[in-house]
Amino acid sequence: MNQPYASDKQAPSNPSVLYPDQAQLREIRKTLPLRVLTAADFYHWQTYGYVIVRTAVSAEQVQRTADFLWEFQELDQHAPETWNRAQLRDHEMTELNGSGMVEAYHHQTFWDNRQTPRIVNAFVDIWDREDLWVTIDRANLNTPNQGARRFGGFIHWDADTSLDPLPVNVQGVLALSDTTPESGGFQCIPELFQNFTRWRKDAPKDRNPWRPDVTSLPWEVKFIPMKAGDLLIFNSLLAHGIRPNTSADKVRLAQYIAFTPAREEQAELRQWRVESWRQRMRPDSYAFPGDPREWEKTRYPLARLNELGEKILGLRNW
Repeated sequence: MNQPYASDKQAPSNPSVLYPDQAQLREIRKTLPLRVLTAADFYHWQTYGYVIVRTAVSAEQVQRTADFLWEFQELDQHAPETWNRAQLRDHEMTELNGSGMVEAYHHQTFWDNRQTPRIVNAFVDIWDREDLWVTIDRANLNTPNQGARRFGGFIHWDADTSLDPLPVNVQGVLALSDTTPESGGFQCIPELFQNFTRWRKDAPKDRNPWRPDVTSLPWEVKFIPMKAGDLLIFNSLLAHGIRPNTSADKVRLAQYIAFTPAREEQAELRQWRVESWRQRMRPDSYAFPGDPREWEKTRYPLARLNELGEKILGLRNW
């Protein structure tokens, strides 16, 4: 758990977007009016590194997406005896093994959530700009730790915290089920983010820049409960992870959604993004192993995009 990644190639990142070279997001002073977040929300985001947007998508969208995840994973939500089957492909990023990652990226329900104005506008508030691209990302269906299935949870950063200047990036998770400490879900260390500059200055020079030694911290890991339909946005400099599902019969479902500034001048990246949608491809990274059955290509049609969806993909200019 405390070993550094073997190489930059193994560092957690999403190659479907480029990350901007700009001031840290916690230092942004707003120029655009807030569209979704309140002033209190924005203060909490900049202070603790995360914010929750309540009811970001409709209950109908939540249900459609959840139904797809059960179907794609070949699990019966009404038959717990089906839940302990082995994952379809092991992860090189070993802390994710057994965590319930769903290797789907382009289903219609995913794109319906991505192109929901309330979700897009929440990220406009975060970045203080409208021209954004959505990350091509997957989902999660985390069943209870039972039988041969064991997942211990983790805490890490998805950015190299030894760099100077520090990377700038955000991530997000859309809850598709209510979560409790027993069912598992998002956990983080908000006070470490709040005090990050001072802590980093005094931290051991040989520390792991990707994984904090939680036993040495004066702050506890906190579980962040969510309701189905809520969107949690978090700064990549927030130490975070997935809490294990220790319940007897609860299941945690979620979709990962985030946005970064569009790079329309990056023709190669833009072309890859459009082709990934057309061909239903995963990001080309060890951290995203993909579905060995390739069901998205063979069982599901091309997702339909509205005008906003075309812009956040890169098919249409902002």
